[in-house]
Amino acid sequence: MAQPVDSLRSQLLNPVVITGTGTYHRADNSPVAVKVITAKELQNAKVSTLQEALARLTTHVTTHTNGMGEFINFNGVSDDYIVILENGRRVSGDDRWQRFNLSNVKRIEIFSGAASALYGSDAIAGVINIITDDSRSSVAATSDTQFKSHGRLSQDISIDVNSGSFSAHTNYAHRQADNWQVNHYQSFNEDGTEVLKLTGRPMSAAFRSDNISEKMEWRFDDHWSVYVRGSYYDYLTARPQAATYFTQKKATDKTTGEKTFTYSERQAYTYDLHHQSYTYGGGARWTPNNQTHVYLDVYSDNYASKYDYWQTAKAESYDETRKRTHYVNETLRGIFRLASWNKLSAGIELVQESLSSQSDNIDFETTGTYNVFAQDEVQIVQGLEGVAGLRYTHNEHFGSALTPNVGLFYHLGGFRLRASYAGGYRTPTLSQLYATDQAKTTARYTLFNTQLKPEKNHFFNLNAEYSNHWMSLSVTGFMNKIRDMINYRTMTQTEIDADSYLTSLQADGWTTIRQRDNIDRATLRGVSASVKLLLPGGLTLGGGYTFTDSEAETQTLDKKTQLYVTETTDVDKSVRHVGSVLAQWDHQWRNYHLNISLNGHLQGRRYSSTYGYADGYSQWDLTTSHAIALRHFTLEPGLGIENLFNQRDTSPWNANFSTINPGRSLVVSLRMKY
Repeated sequence: MAQPVDSLRSQLLNPVVITGTGTYHRADNSPVAVKVITAKELQNAKVSTLQEALARLTTHVTTHTNGMGEFINFNGVSDDYIVILENGRRVSGDDRWQRFNLSNVKRIEIFSGAASALYGSDAIAGVINIITDDSRSSVAATSDTQFKSHGRLSQDISIDVNSGSFSAHTNYAHRQADNWQVNHYQSFNEDGTEVLKLTGRPMSAAFRSDNISEKMEWRFDDHWSVYVRGSYYDYLTARPQAATYFTQKKATDKTTGEKTFTYSERQAYTYDLHHQSYTYGGGARWTPNNQTHVYLDVYSDNYASKYDYWQTAKAESYDETRKRTHYVNETLRGIFRLASWNKLSAGIELVQESLSSQSDNIDFETTGTYNVFAQDEVQIVQGLEGVAGLRYTHNEHFGSALTPNVGLFYHLGGFRLRASYAGGYRTPTLSQLYATDQAKTTARYTLFNTQLKPEKNHFFNLNAEYSNHWMSLSVTGFMNKIRDMINYRTMTQTEIDADSYLTSLQADGWTTIRQRDNIDRATLRGVSASVKLLLPGGLTLGGGYTFTDSEAETQTLDKKTQLYVTETTDVDKSVRHVGSVLAQWDHQWRNYHLNISLNGHLQGRRYSSTYGYADGYSQWDLTTSHAIALRHFTLEPGLGIENLFNQRDTSPWNANFSTINPGRSLVVSLRMKY
């Protein structure tokens, strides 16, 4: 059935948010600016993954791909600097982007800015909080199925059961896709001339994944509740076993100086990547009165990545564990309304991590972090509020640190002004500290470095908004200064000659020896604007634009002079211009509801420190949803066209692709809700 107009307008223009402060606010009254993607926007856009949702429906996020998969870039920096939360609880693991059942998402909250004071390490660029929709009906079930070209299938199922004080919420998500190529060639350089050779390596590797999660909760009364939860995730690529590719070898005649090139065809793949993770945890909520809320959460994430070989020298299949991680988070926090004008959030957090990796030569390493944090919201005078927070962190490798944040929020009628500063703090990962790598094809040896320092940043943010019952307009300016960034430093010949171990490595044929070090810094400045209009007749128009000017300083070694020089470039994977466009029409005829949506994502050139610039592109998606309300069921078939104008990147394999979309595709979906 159609929602009341006031309720729909409230959801679209003034939703409830919690990210940024840890306490509930309407977006109009939140002391910090939070971008919200609603469940309705997710369903209308027919997105099936979190990456798709963020890239298509915001201008803060872009995606890029390489031989290891697809990755997220957030306001100019990589996803290493983003914290992902589910209902306010941190999600860990290398597969964290793939675990969500979008049909069970109430909203996605996006906070741009450093948030280490409230959310801890890694929150240097921002926070993404996925809020799930756990039905309170006696029995509720939702099934969401979607088909696209190239074997792309997504299936989401949610079942909610509530009986008295007990509730159970079960979610299952399946994803799969076939291999696809847009250009069947790979490129080689013969002294400035491009030579193309056929390759069987796909632009996007086939895969299948399954994720099942369960949450059970007991609400004893208005004051006490406890819950337990767990999940299991399995992901396996299905790369073509018969695929081949070419390697290039260059030779120079010592007498004539003439250069010759030869090519050898080789088997492209001998294994698939297999990722598995399981999580478990629990917690409790205690609310003795309206002024006090206390929460206890315990969470464990366990991740393993394997090489699933299908052919070896003995022509037998076997598995080799590539990486295994273990993460435990224990948090006790409280929200205390000390007065009508004062609200305090405070708590303690304990984090333990471990890592073992055969491919990186890590037997078993651990680290522990202990945190105490507090953030206070104060109404200074009518219309003016302040926020101040501080986190004390002690890491067993890096000692102690303090991370602050402060902000001011002024509102008058429909106008709102926000200004904030936050410090960020990110400790090096166990992989960065202890991993070694041997790249035989390039004769490059990477050493571990236990002397790394934490990365830090200063984030400044200024936001202005105006909204009324039919429109919202927001403009934000930001500056992010990151220092002590970790990158690879090539070691000088003097360093190699002074160390017998390094000398032996060079004698064994390793021409490049490097290690991770705190050699980079970056400055990102930008402005972001968005508008949404709810017009008469069920028409909604919206759009956004983000401009990011980035500057990275990197120390590189000149092998001839053996001196380090500072190179200034754009930040790796950053994009200067990103835009989005939304136009949709809703109409209700008794028990039938129609939605027609047009979503556009426009992206400028993306910089890569390895490949240079990828061309800009745009993708337009046209979708329709047809909701039919029956007595106990809602049926919602959908039909649409993805990539309406068939925008593709036809660069040869292993290029810096602007997009890996295979081209125009029919989208067929069916959503059923009981």
